[in-house]
Amino acid sequence: MHNIVLEDTRNIARNLGEHVKKFEGAKVLITGHQGFLGANYVALFYTLNKEFLDKPVSLTCIDSKIVDLEDQTAEFLKGARVLYGDALEKLPDESFDYIIHCAGIASPTFYRKYPLETIDVNAIGYWNMLHKLDATNLKGFLYFSTSEIYGDPAADQIPTQEDYRGNVSCTGPRACYDESKRLGETISVSFAAQKGMPIKIARPFNVYGPFMRLGDKRVIPDFVKFAYEEGAIKMFSDGSPTRAFCYTSDAIEGFTRVLLLGEPGRSYNIGNDTQETSMLELANMVSEVIGDVEVSHAKSQEKDYLTDNPQRRLPNLERARTELDYRPKVNVKDGLDRIIQWYKDTYQLEKNEAVG
Repeated sequence: MHNIVLEDTRNIARNLGEHVKKFEGAKVLITGHQGFLGANYVALFYTLNKEFLDKPVSLTCIDSKIVDLEDQTAEFLKGARVLYGDALEKLPDESFDYIIHCAGIASPTFYRKYPLETIDVNAIGYWNMLHKLDATNLKGFLYFSTSEIYGDPAADQIPTQEDYRGNVSCTGPRACYDESKRLGETISVSFAAQKGMPIKIARPFNVYGPFMRLGDKRVIPDFVKFAYEEGAIKMFSDGSPTRAFCYTSDAIEGFTRVLLLGEPGRSYNIGNDTQETSMLELANMVSEVIGDVEVSHAKSQEKDYLTDNPQRRLPNLERARTELDYRPKVNVKDGLDRIIQWYKDTYQLEKNEAVG
């Protein structure tokens, strides 16, 4: 296990404290385990089993492999049951204590490429999965929504609270993701209310960290990839849009608090509310960490790259603070130090001189 991943998973476990004991001897299912969030959870349970639990978690993992990802989880899966294929078709006919439903396509480049599959996994397949699920022993089900359900909030709705209804296009190039996640939340709330299922909803705000692949086509891996491969960071906007980036150790801790402590049918913003960062500021921070890399503007080859792109994204975390005792700790600069070191080691990166 990479030192940074080991440190992160240990920090998550320590910050959760006695709450991790709820996983003692539990049967846990992770869908989409090869993706970004799923891989982080696989690593977390590996560390919990080795260092924090007297009775290990019995782990089952399912991944459809619809997006051809390199497997970064193999070393953490010894003793786990691993199934490949559609989550609905492969869902074992048994009851689990906890289900962490990470399956999804979250990168804009990929969900624009696979809009129907995105809708299916976020809503239609999810609906069918819940109908098939044996919930006899289920103590908690975590559904991953997204901060994208808020669309492009007005200035007086930033920081954004969970009760904001959103400003979202239902027909634009991002709609397959945004609207299917909104429907996924409706499904979650309805199953919790009518079927009594303990489904809790997490709304992640721009999470980054280890296991976010270099070819993921999201902004941080893009900036790092440009810096190392082309010697210059390219920005496809004017640099003014802002995000509140949340490092994975903070995010996974928050998601796990939602799973273990959240109210069924209730949504929770999980992110970092202390450091709203513009794309230009982010590019300059990446440049500083890597070492004086030029930052320039360019036009994306994807024609819909900036269509319906929110200008600001900042969470209100009052609900997570008061109900879950959630308090993010890692600032953007420290998080970038960690993910860039992980990229360097994982992809054997060496900086090239600027082209042109």
